[in-house]
Amino acid sequence: MKILGVHEHFRVCDWRPLLCKVILISAMHNYSPPPLRLLVALLALFAILAASLPAGATPALWRIEGWRKTDFNQTSVDFAEIMSGGPPKDGIPSIDKPKFVDLDKLSGLGVTEPVIGLEINGDARAYPLGILIWHEIVNDVVGGTPVAVTYCPLCNSAVVFDRRLEGKLLEFGTTGKLRNSDMVMYDRQTESWWQQFIGKAIVGELNGKELKGIPARLESFENFKARHPSGKVLVPNDENMRRYGYTPYTGYDSASRPFLYNGEMPKDINPMARVVVVETDGKPQAVTLELLRKKGEVTLGDISLTWKKGQNSALDSREISKGRDVGNVVAQRKSSGGLKDVVYDVTFAFVFHAFHPTQQIVKAN
Repeated sequence: MKILGVHEHFRVCDWRPLLCKVILISAMHNYSPPPLRLLVALLALFAILAASLPAGATPALWRIEGWRKTDFNQTSVDFAEIMSGGPPKDGIPSIDKPKFVDLDKLSGLGVTEPVIGLEINGDARAYPLGILIWHEIVNDVVGGTPVAVTYCPLCNSAVVFDRRLEGKLLEFGTTGKLRNSDMVMYDRQTESWWQQFIGKAIVGELNGKELKGIPARLESFENFKARHPSGKVLVPNDENMRRYGYTPYTGYDSASRPFLYNGEMPKDINPMARVVVVETDGKPQAVTLELLRKKGEVTLGDISLTWKKGQNSALDSREISKGRDVGNVVAQRKSSGGLKDVVYDVTFAFVFHAFHPTQQIVKAN
């Protein structure tokens, strides 16, 4: 059944997901949830408006929303797979002028809270998920390299990309759209749409182009400090803008199925099971976090995956520092020169299956 969005073509009015979406948007903007009577009235209005929209008009509606620069004639996906996530274009604001402080000047960040740890040319920076969960993209320059630090909460996908592409310097924002429950980003230079999980343009002038991934670690703040004692940490430009350190996705870790996802579910595994994804032998592979936790180390081709306890989930408790322990994963390639960090992701089984349906997930059983 198709999940509905205010500005997209409604085929069916599924009230429960849309009700959740309105509540989620309220939480993201620090509003109190609207009264149930008002929500019911809004949903009824949405259904009436939806009935008047012509079939197959999605690109036309997107242009009305402000996507006049995007070339919808160039696409590698079915438009029906793209849905509204609720917020409009840049409704989840990227951080384009990030602010950092030295480790010894930071307070309020728990030792086991999750951060994306990134080091390039000796420049080490930590990006707390307690901030990224409200912004999803940070456009930054680290060690002289322009990067996009991204996090999609609905997929728990944390990936860093090089913003340079064929002589262009790109800056990224949020479209407010989802595909396979994963964030669809856009670049502000051509307004092409990009799939965050795979770093590939799926709509627009740059359709089919791919961004280069940069190795980074989703790790506890404590682990980052131990690796980079002279590093810096991202802090809010305006600490009152959002409820930083808290998550609007409370309990998503324990949900029985993904939110805003219409695709096929993986077989013989909980769709919300966490999996570690790496590329080896030229193709993506995944192993369950459960198996890695039990064994402590798993080898996939020439990639070594290790797990150690001590990192909070950002999608469990309302206060992220109290989230359940999902542990720390390190992915490194074995070579004659030793171990070297590689690009990896810790996501959900349904996400890996959605984007790589022919690939098997290595499971504990």
